[in-house]
Amino acid sequence: MKKLTIIVPAYNEEKNVRPFYEETIQYLNNPNYEYEILYVNDGSKDQTLNEIKALKKLDNRITYISLSRNFGKESAMHAGLEHSKQSDAVIFIDCDLQQPPFLIPVMIKEYEAGNKIVYTKGRGRKGEPKMRTLFANLYYKFYNSYTEQPLDNGAKDFQLLDKQVVEAYLSIKDNYRFMKGIFSWVGYKRKCLEYDFIPRKYGKSTWSFKSLFKYGFNGMNQFSNVMMILPVLSIFFGILLAVGNVLLYVFNVFTLQNFLIGLQINLLWFMMSLLAYGVFYILYGLKRQIMNRPIYLIDEESDSNND
Repeated sequence: MKKLTIIVPAYNEEKNVRPFYEETIQYLNNPNYEYEILYVNDGSKDQTLNEIKALKKLDNRITYISLSRNFGKESAMHAGLEHSKQSDAVIFIDCDLQQPPFLIPVMIKEYEAGNKIVYTKGRGRKGEPKMRTLFANLYYKFYNSYTEQPLDNGAKDFQLLDKQVVEAYLSIKDNYRFMKGIFSWVGYKRKCLEYDFIPRKYGKSTWSFKSLFKYGFNGMNQFSNVMMILPVLSIFFGILLAVGNVLLYVFNVFTLQNFLIGLQINLLWFMMSLLAYGVFYILYGLKRQIMNRPIYLIDEESDSNND
């Protein structure tokens, strides 16, 4: 019998913990699998942890990790993976029921068909806020223009991962992790499932525009060379200045002395732009590995107490 761990990141989801559980267990009925529901409490400030503990008393398939503070969803997901290394497969799913648990049996079927990654994406963005839709579409278009491994527009963290994929992920030492980018980068046979937008029933999303922007920027910085566009634009601007300098001299707007001064400025601009290009290139090589801080810290976990 294979072990399948359902990893559920939760931040301030006290109203969703129980409804999520009651909905999800309906689809954990495959006799070939031993199920575990691993809640990762990401430093919630409400009663999320207490709700999880209350459920654990009712169902011994529930385990939990409670982080020492809010480290962010990526870190919570990483913690879940590290604590599920012995499982044959894992499934990430959000606690707010905006990702449908009824797809879990379908994921398992695709997994048994040989797919090591079964991921999901929205079937369009109908129902989402228009501004978020606009920026999301622009982001994916921009991201895919500057990366070797493009992402599907609307791809979700809701996905099944084979143990081999989990091991590959954990072997990567990047401190600032962009899950979607990593799981795209590692390769392996994969299948995409689509579903329609599901509105949130309880509570409010903790994803503000600022947090989404930071999340997106980290992804761009980790898996693309988008910042290299800055020195490239600078070089292009230098070319325009050189052309303008020549035209001003040809049409007698600049004297020979002004033209030579302008030419010196152009050369200096090109040298600075090339230097900036080299610096950015080196920085992208070094990334941010120097600090090497822990990705998360645990305050409490179910295996360490008598709950």
